[in-house]
Parts: sequence; structure tokens; C-alpha cells
Amino acid sequence: MAKRKVKNDFQPRIVVFACNWCSYPAADAAGINRLQYPPNVRIIRTMCMGRVNPAFVLKALEMGADGVLVSGCHFEDCHYSFGARKAAEQYQKLEKIVQLLGIEKGRIRQEFISAAEFPKFVQVVHEMVEQVRKLGPNPLAKSLLPGHKEKREEMAVN
Repeated sequence: MAKRKVKNDFQPRIVVFACNWCSYPAADAAGINRLQYPPNVRIIRTMCMGRVNPAFVLKALEMGADGVLVSGCHFEDCHYSFGARKAAEQYQKLEKIVQLLGIEKGRIRQEFISAAEFPKFVQVVHEMVEQVRKLGPNPLAKSLLPGHKEKREEMAVN
């Protein structure tokens, strides 16, 4: 793929699928402890990251997300015993699908974050935002939300 020019003011939209038992409480604890992460991150609470089908991630990208993070319990801490392992298998499938579709691998990420690791949650979200900012707007987004359309048109001109 050709290298694209990206303006520094581009704010990528990131969707986080967060496990109800570990990563969602980590995000909550980050807020309680006044640790900030970018406001352009939207968290979707799931009962288990093992329930996040690759189709959900692809749908988020299709609907305009610039990046997607799937986050949940460590294997040994999984509330459902098998959910984190299933999520790891699902993510391997997702990586292959993303490669076949020509989507940059940096637009997706999986992390295992316990409820007590709220600083790690904030760090991972910041890393994800910066990584996606470098990639630029999602070229495959089907529906363009306000403010994003202009950025995409600028990218096409450059």
C-alpha cells in the first residue's frame, strides 16, 4: 500500500470490546483514579471477550471505526474458564481475515487486562490511538460520521 500523508489533528475513533469481569472494571477504575485516555474511544461491554466474534470487529470497522481493541481476562483469571482461550483462537482467525481484506494489521489489537491493571488499560488505549493515528482514517469505512468525512476527503487529495 502507498504511504499516506496524515495530518496531526486526525483523531481516530477506536472501539473497545471490553470483558465485563476484567477489562471493563479496569476502564472504570481508570476513571475513578482519574487516569485519562482519549475521548474518541468507545467501550462496548461484553460478558466475555470469547463472545466477540470476528464479524463484530469487522462490522465496527465497516461502520467507521478506525481501530478496534478486544480486551479481556488473562487465561487463568477468566470468569468462564474457557473464554479467554476462545478469544485467542477467534483473534487468530480475525488476523487472517484482516490480512485477506487488505486492512492494516495495526487497526486491530487484542490485550489481556485484569481489573487490577487499570494503568495498563490506559497505556494500551493510548498506544492504540497513536498507532491508528499513524495509519490514518480507515479507508474501508462504509458510513462516515460527521467530521470524519472531511478528513477522508483531505486524505484522498493528498
